[in-house]
Amino acid sequence: MSARDGGSGQGRLPGVQPAAPAWAAEDRWARAAWSRLAEPGDAVAAALRVALGPVAALDVVLGGASDAPELPGEAGTPRARAALRAGLERWRPRVQGLDPRRDADALARLGGRVVVPGDEEWPRRLDDLGEACPPCLWVRGTGALGPLVERSAALVGSRASSAYGEHVAAELAAGLVERGVAVVSGGAFGIDAAAHRAALAVGGATVAVLACGVDRAYPVAHEALLARIADEHVVVAEQPPGAAPTRWRFLERNRLIAAASSAVVVVEAAWRSGALSTATRAAALLRPLGAVPGPVTSSTSAGCHRVLRELQATCVTDAAEVVELVDAASGAVVPVPVERERSGRGRPLEGLEGDDLRVADALPVRRGAPVASVARAAGLSERTVVACLGRLSLSGHAEEVGADERGSLWRRAASGRGG
Repeated sequence: MSARDGGSGQGRLPGVQPAAPAWAAEDRWARAAWSRLAEPGDAVAAALRVALGPVAALDVVLGGASDAPELPGEAGTPRARAALRAGLERWRPRVQGLDPRRDADALARLGGRVVVPGDEEWPRRLDDLGEACPPCLWVRGTGALGPLVERSAALVGSRASSAYGEHVAAELAAGLVERGVAVVSGGAFGIDAAAHRAALAVGGATVAVLACGVDRAYPVAHEALLARIADEHVVVAEQPPGAAPTRWRFLERNRLIAAASSAVVVVEAAWRSGALSTATRAAALLRPLGAVPGPVTSSTSAGCHRVLRELQATCVTDAAEVVELVDAASGAVVPVPVERERSGRGRPLEGLEGDDLRVADALPVRRGAPVASVARAAGLSERTVVACLGRLSLSGHAEEVGADERGSLWRRAASGRGG
């Protein structure tokens, strides 16, 4: 039985006589206890939970035996037993005062809760992490985590960001939430903060994934920002309440950002930026990966160019292109847009040909014109023009703006105006 199968119904290990508290027999609290006992990325703890289930694995730690117990299969090999002995030495100093129910009660007073696999709030994509999947999540906020990240994009990047990077992050975040895509980031300085703030500014959903307890504000300067995210959406961590941020926790946190999101975009990053860790995790999980290009002379974009070159990321320059990555992750059929919404990108009538191009070119850009007038300007029959207008309306190049005694009035759609 795997760690995501529950484990609460598994028996105690033979030969181990733990003086375990009653809560230790419950899957939810055993998982919560593991979040305090073992550090994120502890492969031995993960393997033990997978082999035995969270409850029986916790029994091993609480049992008090001086040596590692006999375990079945590969977990019982000499090498595995040596790794388990080392693990017990790491975990047992944290047993003193261990009580996940107390942690949960403290967080509940702040509007938080424990989320475990099988809960409706559990982000299903985290299961792709396999043994690296966290035993539980500590969530604070009014939103429901799982539904929020079901259609989401992670925007990550450098803490020491430039004005260009922060502008692009804000534009992407605002455009994404306006299209119904939640923005996921890490709550840090720079790109993270720009993405969170822009999402909130336009009334969209955003999720902050922390490397410390969700009852703490890190960085402290973002206390108000993180509080607002929790008030309107959610802040999440695999660390229990009170846990401090550390370098390794930040690196392991990145796997959660990559796994929970539909797609990951590196907005701005230096050559050795920590954001590249998130990008690498995303690539390993086969998440759609994008990167925003910058000037080739800019050291703050060198990491983005590295992701484009080494991880075969998709070059993205606006929210519409990020949405294509998000929808591709869900298996949706993504239409190739004829014209981008942003002015100055490509020619307004690019992609049209034949009679459709002639009719679109003949349409007025301000006041509407009747079919007969458009037909005269295009040199086509009215019947042909009507058919073309139908196609142009569907492609977003033409729009009907009313009618008069001459019939329907048509003009070039706003996205198709210009030379």
